[in-house]
Amino acid sequence: MNDLGSLVQQTADRLAGQQVGAVVAGLARGTVEIRGAGRTGPGPAGGRPGPDTLFEIGSITKVFTSLVLARLTLAGTVALDEPLADLFADALPAGAAFPGKGPEPITLRHLATHSSGLPRLPAGMLLSSLLTPNKPDPYAHCTPEWLLGSLGRTKARTAPGRGFRYSNLGAGLLGLALAHRAGVGYGELVRREVCEPLGLTDTVLAPDPAQTARLAPGHTAGGRPVPGWDLAGLAGAGALKSTAADLAVFLRAQLAAGGGGTDGRDGTDGDSPLAPAIALTREVRHRVNPFAWTHLGWLGHRLHARQGGHLQIWHNGGTGGYRSFTAFDPERQVGVIVLANTRRSVDAPGVQLLRALQTA
Repeated sequence: MNDLGSLVQQTADRLAGQQVGAVVAGLARGTVEIRGAGRTGPGPAGGRPGPDTLFEIGSITKVFTSLVLARLTLAGTVALDEPLADLFADALPAGAAFPGKGPEPITLRHLATHSSGLPRLPAGMLLSSLLTPNKPDPYAHCTPEWLLGSLGRTKARTAPGRGFRYSNLGAGLLGLALAHRAGVGYGELVRREVCEPLGLTDTVLAPDPAQTARLAPGHTAGGRPVPGWDLAGLAGAGALKSTAADLAVFLRAQLAAGGGGTDGRDGTDGDSPLAPAIALTREVRHRVNPFAWTHLGWLGHRLHARQGGHLQIWHNGGTGGYRSFTAFDPERQVGVIVLANTRRSVDAPGVQLLRALQTA
């Protein structure tokens, strides 16, 4: 195998010319290498980012939300096929109603697999996003009360379970519903159900002062600093901050739960308390097309045999000044993480690193 550290460094070097700052992690059969590139910001105040630098991870948050769903399902707190409306039975404003198309209700499974038929954005936000794509903090007004009140104006595009339609609204409602059923805030729910069992100390909704000091400021594609995003009631769709070090632990748990890693040979604990929940997230599949599918939270596909036939399970993310990408192959026991504080995609370098690890 090519040296893991060298492959990760090559990816970081490639990103150095494209991003203000970036951190890359590679995992291969029990070994983890993390490299930083660029700076957290312009001028002497911006240092080189590293394993403990915090970034907004955007839609990778959805993977955490779905893992919480799996944990609460196994605990009997919720059920995958429980209607979303049941979780908000005591919280809907007077006159509010849940959208739907056809006789089947939208369930938690539908929300986690993007098969609910709900639109990508809450009611009234699509036009705003097209007219003002650089609007700071566009979700700040989406409080739980506003979201629930807007559901009556929301039109489902397809019947639940019939198709694939990526929905930030659906994922946000899932996080909100789970927190409501659990009786705690979304950030506390993720801490309790995912972060604490795995020992993730820097994956948070609201960073404390010490973590804020390690948060890399976000930037536009042109390098102009921009404020962070507060997704309010849609936190479950993309509001978490994390580090490459924490996400490496998270990916090791994913690798340990399948593809030959459950006996701990990859350096992780095969008896992790999250292993049953992680297994459940991957047992659930919703077909997107002949070549791709969704799990609970994750997206998946298998490359054509001429490309090696490798399995790739992945998610990416983006907020106003950040981009992120993470992917893994439980069969080959490899994974990658790319975090950047610039609004410029990191998917291609991340995929290239994953392919290199899969074929090494």
